[in-house]
Amino acid sequence: MTDELYMRRALELARLGSGYTYPNPMVGCVIVHEGRIIGEGWHRVFGGPHAEVNAIASVQDKSLLPQSRVYVTLEPCSHFGKTPPCADLLISSGVRDVVICNTDPNPKVAGRGIKKLFDAGAQVKVGVLESEGLELNKRFFTFHTRKRPYILLKWAESADGFISGPNNQQVQISGPLSRRLVHKWRSEEQTIMVGSHTAAGDNPRLDTRFWPGHSPLRVVIDRKLQLPAHLHLFDKSIPTVVYTYQQPGEQHENLQYVQLREGEPLLSQLMQDLHQRQVLSLLVEGGTYLLKSLLKENLWDEAICFKSQALVLREGTPAPGMAHSQLLEVQNLGSDRLLHYQNSMSELNF
Repeated sequence: MTDELYMRRALELARLGSGYTYPNPMVGCVIVHEGRIIGEGWHRVFGGPHAEVNAIASVQDKSLLPQSRVYVTLEPCSHFGKTPPCADLLISSGVRDVVICNTDPNPKVAGRGIKKLFDAGAQVKVGVLESEGLELNKRFFTFHTRKRPYILLKWAESADGFISGPNNQQVQISGPLSRRLVHKWRSEEQTIMVGSHTAAGDNPRLDTRFWPGHSPLRVVIDRKLQLPAHLHLFDKSIPTVVYTYQQPGEQHENLQYVQLREGEPLLSQLMQDLHQRQVLSLLVEGGTYLLKSLLKENLWDEAICFKSQALVLREGTPAPGMAHSQLLEVQNLGSDRLLHYQNSMSELNF
């Protein structure tokens, strides 16, 4: 129970890095000496010091480290990346007792950090609150084990189940509380995607103007390069990638075109390219055709539907069906009801 207590604190610290560590995982670290926490840290931002570095730096009396137990939510790295290996730092600091939540699925680590600690004579315990750690870093684990981003679907539908009005007419369905929550979610995900019909009909910005935080990489599918240049997606204010079957347009730092191969599945090519770009998470905000395509191909992990309790359209574009899904949560948000689904065929079996 004591190990679980301190590991839970480490997981709490790790969550503070949400939205800032991509493509790295969220990691927290707690250092305990004789039942007292003497150091804490988390991975704050990609390219910055890792959790173990920040935790050790926070310890005022470094002479206590050899007699301390270190709790870390993910196996300490064993390779040189943006920063030196954390396993080496623990060893050089005299740490001889390490408790780890999850092993690292990254092939560059994958047990090597644990082996380094063992070889240096450290006592290592692995698997404390393992399921909580998998949930925390489900995007990171999905990326490395399934070779694709963690995919979240999102849409709003009327009380009678329509996602837009007749002839794809744009209708404001969700309320202000729901819209603000969506912008919060955007700030926590690495990438956001829409199809060409949504891009043309709604002219979305796909930014986080209603919530503090970074705006995700924008992705749009435009098979024939028919979307007009005046759309917000092409304003070059936020990095944007356009997937197309046509000859790519002029490349820009914040507007890149990727030409897909005719005759090969579009979604598979798109996922491969996002994986190469080190994209861990993808929030898909429509439209219906794109959402249904991902559902049909079982390329999704979670889905969030904002169902209006007040608006009735009577006709229009039907919302996606949710076969093979598990309803996780129902929450009231003003005049909306939030329905949170999980893919029952894609649980956290990493």
